[in-house]
Amino acid sequence: MSASILTRLTLARDDFTLDVDLQLPGSGISALFGHSGSGKTSCLRCLAGLERAASAYIEVNGEVWEDSASGFFLPPHRRPIGYVFQEASLFPHLSVRANLEFGWRRVPAAQRKVSLEQACALLGIGHLLERRPATLSGGEAQRVGIARALLSSPRLLLLDEPLAALDGPRKREILPYLEHLHEELQIPLVYVSHAQDEVARLADYLVLLEQGKVLASGPIIETLARLDLPLAQGDDAGVVLEGLVVGHDPHYQLFDLRLPGNDSQPLRIAHPSLQVGSTHRLKIQARDVSLALAADSQSSILNRLPVRVRELRAADNPAHLLVSLDAAGTTMLARITRYSADQLGVHPGQALWAQIKSVAVLL
Repeated sequence: MSASILTRLTLARDDFTLDVDLQLPGSGISALFGHSGSGKTSCLRCLAGLERAASAYIEVNGEVWEDSASGFFLPPHRRPIGYVFQEASLFPHLSVRANLEFGWRRVPAAQRKVSLEQACALLGIGHLLERRPATLSGGEAQRVGIARALLSSPRLLLLDEPLAALDGPRKREILPYLEHLHEELQIPLVYVSHAQDEVARLADYLVLLEQGKVLASGPIIETLARLDLPLAQGDDAGVVLEGLVVGHDPHYQLFDLRLPGNDSQPLRIAHPSLQVGSTHRLKIQARDVSLALAADSQSSILNRLPVRVRELRAADNPAHLLVSLDAAGTTMLARITRYSADQLGVHPGQALWAQIKSVAVLL
């Protein structure tokens, strides 16, 4: 990687040791994913300089922030970061505008990368500027917190489970704004979460942590599709796909999404507002993929793709089986019963049809 975030850390605490060696992309969103206690937040705090590891080397796009071998440590206030916590932690006595200006004024004018107007537009908070934090919803307050972090003109934005304190509707409200940050800004993000659907929607690169160790890391499209990782075992297991919107049926509100290598059979997706010609990401849950020996058009299921079985593996439920599928070069996962697998004679190399309900696809 020409631009990258190099992180080598050893941090020991009582019965827990964080020991990671990572090379994250220097752009886009990298997600640190794992259960509570896996070391996600500790890793983030070390990046910020809020925790000092016994052994550490941190380099962000060519600039060394910490090197314990030479005794160099850049203190937190000198690291060009923005940090967003689970709670927005806004100054209650200041208006939204004053909260935003607090960090913005501390950056010399020549070094400002994000304007107040741009931050407000990106987070959709222009109408909140004269309000006090106590009058904001949880989603609004967190959007203001993210905007405040951006206005410090960071070279790295760190987000520690920024949606964890929000309910379902507020999470759905804020996710599109996080996607816009990804699309509009060149600032790399390191995003901590234990919610797989959240990570699947936002992240480009995934690091799976378990008990302070890196279990796996890589592009999210590849990592989520691996049957040898715990990610494939959960009920929300699935793959992330990206495709090109190539058609629209306005009467039925169905969009055609063409996957790489599969020009003849685009997926039909139920969605009210996608733009033809745009690239779109979606997640297909393994539990929403069924398998058939032949294409059956006499069904309510709109999506039928020819696939070939790559691999089979036992699931966490002894009645289930996980199947890795090759759809013209795109990997998909199916979770089926062992009974169905025996009835179909599922085996590696077998040609089958994958069936996916349009209403089950997550966007």
